[in-house]
Amino acid sequence: MGQKVHPLGFRLGFVKTWNAKWYAGSKNYPILLKEDVAIRSGIRARLRDAAISRIEIERSTNQVTVTIHTAKPGVVIGKGGAKVEELRQVLGKTTGKAVKVNIFEVRYPELDAMLIAENVAQQLERRVSFRKVLKQTVLRSMKSGAKGVRVAVAGRLGGAEMSRREWEREGRVPLHTMRADIEFGRAIAKTTYGTIGVKAWVYKGDIEPAPRQVTQNAPGGTLPRPAAPPLPPPPPAPTPLVTPSAPPAVGV
Repeated sequence: MGQKVHPLGFRLGFVKTWNAKWYAGSKNYPILLKEDVAIRSGIRARLRDAAISRIEIERSTNQVTVTIHTAKPGVVIGKGGAKVEELRQVLGKTTGKAVKVNIFEVRYPELDAMLIAENVAQQLERRVSFRKVLKQTVLRSMKSGAKGVRVAVAGRLGGAEMSRREWEREGRVPLHTMRADIEFGRAIAKTTYGTIGVKAWVYKGDIEPAPRQVTQNAPGGTLPRPAAPPLPPPPPAPTPLVTPSAPPAVGV
């Protein structure tokens, strides 16, 4: 059996960061985690057609900041900001705290793995040929500037009796390189003959992590070498002795 590791979890703290930024003790952690799941599922249920890429949650003492990355910010905001205000009130009732909603636009949806997977799933639900969908999706992403794309589908493809897995790849997708900037997304296509899973990987290039600085009091850290003592100044050059020249002898 293959030992699969999530591409984002594999790079957390190295070139990727967390989508939820808060800290809680062992008593409050399961409560806040369940609240995070409710927030994400509620937003995606209300905004199905908004092409939401990811949802980031940040908590302070009495406030919850929700950042929505979407390819269609107009659908999320609504006319005059009516939808986003309604969403803020619903989330406020869910959490019992003040909620601040930020919206960021995803300018290149062809390079976002989550949006790619959802797009493929929507086309499969419309009974488009899966081979045609995979090839078109990969070519579109490569033309947008990706260095590597891989899209995989699994299930009863084309209504076949036995499920199978098919995938299409173009370029490089180095899954074991930790400095590789890889986006990963999953979606589910609910067809009349069963569910089809969709996975997408997008490789955008390498990210060089910032060098780590080891402090002197860090456990196990090596102490820096002491600076070499300054060299003594060079001795002054000896001044040449000038001897008076003897007068020339005069013949008698």
